Amino acid sequence: MSTPNPKQVRLNAYFSKKREATALLSIRKSLVVLLALVLVVSTAACTSSNNNNKTKNPDSGTATSKPTEGTKDPEPEVKEEITLDVFSMLSNFSGEQTGWFAKVIKDKFNIKLNIIASNLEGGGDTKFATMMASGDLGDLVVFGDDGEKYLTAIEAGMLVDWTKDGLLDNKGKNILKYAPKAIEKNKANFGKGSSVYGIGFDVGDDKPGPSEAKDLTYHPNLRWDLYEKLGRPAIKTMEDYLPVLKQMQELEPKSATGRPTYAFSMWADWDGNMMVAAKAWAGLHGFDEGDGFNPGGFSLVSGDKEEIQGVLDEDGYYLRGLKLYYDANQMGLVDPDSITQKFDDVVNKMKDGQLLFTWFPWLDDTYNTAEHLAEGKGFALVPFDEERTFSYGYDPYGGQRVWAIGSKAKHPDRVLELVDWLYSPEGMMISTNGPEGLTWELKDGKPVLTDFGVQALPANDSPVAAEFGGGSYKDGMNQLNNTSFKNTNINPDNGDPYDYNLWNSVLEKSPSKLEQSWRDAMGGALTAKEYLEKNNKLSVLKMIFTGTPPEIRSPELEQKRGQVADVIKQYSWKMVFAKNEAEFTKLRGEMIDKAKGLGYDEVLAFGIEQNKKVFEYRKK
Repeated sequence: MSTPNPKQVRLNAYFSKKREATALLSIRKSLVVLLALVLVVSTAACTSSNNNNKTKNPDSGTATSKPTEGTKDPEPEVKEEITLDVFSMLSNFSGEQTGWFAKVIKDKFNIKLNIIASNLEGGGDTKFATMMASGDLGDLVVFGDDGEKYLTAIEAGMLVDWTKDGLLDNKGKNILKYAPKAIEKNKANFGKGSSVYGIGFDVGDDKPGPSEAKDLTYHPNLRWDLYEKLGRPAIKTMEDYLPVLKQMQELEPKSATGRPTYAFSMWADWDGNMMVAAKAWAGLHGFDEGDGFNPGGFSLVSGDKEEIQGVLDEDGYYLRGLKLYYDANQMGLVDPDSITQKFDDVVNKMKDGQLLFTWFPWLDDTYNTAEHLAEGKGFALVPFDEERTFSYGYDPYGGQRVWAIGSKAKHPDRVLELVDWLYSPEGMMISTNGPEGLTWELKDGKPVLTDFGVQALPANDSPVAAEFGGGSYKDGMNQLNNTSFKNTNINPDNGDPYDYNLWNSVLEKSPSKLEQSWRDAMGGALTAKEYLEKNNKLSVLKMIFTGTPPEIRSPELEQKRGQVADVIKQYSWKMVFAKNEAEFTKLRGEMIDKAKGLGYDEVLAFGIEQNKKVFEYRKK
């Protein structure tokens, strides 16, 4: 028997996770024919992507006909309306994009967006396997990382090569101008030095230091007004939050609508290899899952030290986080709906005032309305002595999340025009802050918020006028849930960062009652980032460029990873809601034993091997 093609084995591994052995045999037979057909269609799609005798203004993204010498410029071409299927592994929304962002895209490109969110439709792995089996990943594809799924799609011929027929040169002028190193990375790592199958997200300015704006990805944020009423007690360790949060709950046991308050309200729909809420505590100590080279797995890697933890290490932050939540639940601080609710449910509870703590500062904005802030109510950073928050540095090569084009796209040129616009200053500005004239405007060449912008940003339910798309501002936001540039990058068109919180016009405004109170307590720091940076409480990830694709687990090891991840997630939630400490300890032991029995140590060893390679690249 001949040795099977490793690329084919990897592709088939996706389907074997979800089907019985008999069905797998049938799929393997059909894939031979399927892949051959996909390659033919992909070539045809790329060939048809030539937009005969048309060029695009790189600043506006608008296609026009090429003028003939000696004639007047023709009228701009009116393109036919098309609907693009966007298969997003990151979106929290499925269906047609509506509201102000939909109107911007419709007016500019005559495009409608139909979003297919893998994490809402049967689970990420299942939906991806189904789409792969169908031979069609949609028109625009948003990958959660540049690991196995992305590589498998490339190998199967399911993605368009942007270098074919001048597609990138003709339709990607903003990308080539503003993100050249991101293209260099994709070509070197995934295109054998010649092809380009996508571009990474969050392309950063080429400079050192933390890339976040006012806040970091992970924060221990509390209801600052209640914390102040308690006299701002000192918090040394992560466990020290619990007695403080209990006293805060006693100060405000009910929300504005009379519902019970909790310190922690969690959701499981973001869990991947582990429970996200427990992993957050590792992030507050400078560790994160993956490291820019080995996405996924069961290792937690320091951003700036040569340190690695396994998620099941007895003295690691993950198990410590689970114990904290168990103790919190025994104190009545954990929302009992956490096991069954979704992220949107938590957002609604935050808005109502039912929460007293968050890990993610962007969630604060749901409660930190202008009205609440003026009253002195709201969330703010309450640091602890041991804190060293994980910070993502600037990365001119782009992060792991990838924008790509499906090989079955009927209009790959128009898909790339849209992506290219997102990588332009105009596209980034609008995607981040809303349309000019609605939420912001230019005064003396500098951006300032409109009255509506002050009310609506960053994600409030403020009603939008029909001329801008109608609906609420929040519902009309870009639902693709991926970015092009770091929002702290400097906009070359006006000299301010893209993030409105960092505009001079916003920073010069008088602080709210809550903001002033927090700044006074933090020694005059204007933002959480400034406080953490000044007090050496950041672990800044050094970005690397390897020139090679990430090492991929074998199909057998990947199967073990999936089985182990299911055990870790199931037992993590059971441990939080254990009836007593004896049951908690018993469940922890069972989780570790079952995970190790299914291959945890093998998967972890593979991850650590890749992590150590990164440490060598960091020294260069």
